[in-house]
Amino acid sequence: MIDPAFCRTMARYNLWQNSNVMDAADTLDDAGRNLDRGSYFGSIQGTLNHLLWADRMWMSRFDGWAKPKGDIPRSVEIISDWQAYKQARSIADTRILDWSLRLMVGDLQGDLVWFSGMLQTDLAKPKWLCVQHFFNHQTHHRGQVHAMLTAARALTGDTDLFLMTEGD
Repeated sequence: MIDPAFCRTMARYNLWQNSNVMDAADTLDDAGRNLDRGSYFGSIQGTLNHLLWADRMWMSRFDGWAKPKGDIPRSVEIISDWQAYKQARSIADTRILDWSLRLMVGDLQGDLVWFSGMLQTDLAKPKWLCVQHFFNHQTHHRGQVHAMLTAARALTGDTDLFLMTEGD
């Protein structure tokens, strides 16, 4: 089982890594960010949009955020303007960190119950498992974006968790 300290570490890691990804993606033009590169969500922008959409969906369950519109296939389209995306991502990352700082052990206990649009059924899973999945999902899709950025010759910074400093 995870604890609030894990969540705070992963929220900081999320913010740090998204900043690295944004910096690298800034070196590409819109066409480069939107080029279909054969990943599950197509492009760098599409994958980043999906990740923001999913973060908002999970945070609607964890912290009462507004539920994002659309579904997983349409998640790639939520924000087309790069500057608007970066602003929305930054706001979400700050809110995720703020949420993690408020977490107490009891907040991770019990079951989370929700209707899964993907499976079209009600689900109940341990809260701690859902939160761990949330952070794992971020890392998974950022890894896909990292590979696409590297292939486009837009290099990101370090990604190893143990290299994160207190200032990150």
